[in-house]
Amino acid sequence: MTASIRASAPLRLDFAGGWTDVPPFSTEEGGVVVNAAISPRMHVEFLPGGRDILIAAGDLGLEHRVTSAAALAPEGPLALHQAALRMLPPPPGTLRTRGEAPPGSGLGSSGALDVALVAALARVRGEAMSPIECADLGWRLEVIEAGHPGGRQDQYAAALGGFLHLRFSEGPVQVERLELDPAFTADLARRLVVCYTGRSRVSGETITRVMGRFARRAPAVVAALAELRQVATEMADALRQSSLEQVAALLRRNWACQQRLDPGMRTAEMAILEEAMYGVGAMGGKAAGAGAGGCMFFLMGDDPDAGRRAATGAGATIVEAGWSPTGVEAC
Repeated sequence: MTASIRASAPLRLDFAGGWTDVPPFSTEEGGVVVNAAISPRMHVEFLPGGRDILIAAGDLGLEHRVTSAAALAPEGPLALHQAALRMLPPPPGTLRTRGEAPPGSGLGSSGALDVALVAALARVRGEAMSPIECADLGWRLEVIEAGHPGGRQDQYAAALGGFLHLRFSEGPVQVERLELDPAFTADLARRLVVCYTGRSRVSGETITRVMGRFARRAPAVVAALAELRQVATEMADALRQSSLEQVAALLRRNWACQQRLDPGMRTAEMAILEEAMYGVGAMGGKAAGAGAGGCMFFLMGDDPDAGRRAATGAGATIVEAGWSPTGVEAC
């Protein structure tokens, strides 16, 4: 019996600078992001055999059978899966995927899926691929092949793992691994509460709207993106200095900048959650990813359990998240 090939990649928390990794801002002005890979992962398995390809996304409850390369459509069900199969065609078999976080969480699940798909299919084809190559090809899979607008930070977090300080421009992504004090990162993990507020709106629509305003040089958007880039630079320093207070202040500042990008960034559910969390001692927090729903995460004071109770009382679901020092893995 032919053995299956498996790959998995971590999700991420974007501490600061998200949005500045998205073209055209990243290519014209240069972007900076600080993020950290977290333990919920996206999983991909490919089992060769049969006469065609069955795609099955367990977390979405969707299946799609592909009878020929011509049937791999650029749009429609499971577009990322089909884009991966176009880019890295395997032999007939079954391609299964599943995620450990809710769909639309804003935790970079599509970027992690991109990277895990690339790693698994490259291994099926007997091709060696470095983590950086997985990140770059994963971004191309989503943005170019599948036509979903977005930046590169998610794919890099998924491919590399750990805490990253990323700089974006027209050229290659500049990667700095942040080597942080272990006692500080343990305390940071203890105090963080990640809350799912409900499925986010389609992030691509929000991204297109915001970057369209940047292209027209809307003053509020241009200023907010420039400040987000500065916040990310300061966040890298705050993490290196193990300053919880400064990290919390920068999370609040980043979230204020995000809300200036688009009026739909903060949903009613997110507003209720924020009030509840700050009422029990949250030091800072922000939306994960593009916002407009999905997850928020908060840095709590000395009683993180009070934050967990407040979050569930406000109608949110707690997402268990620990740091992931490793990125994509395939076997």
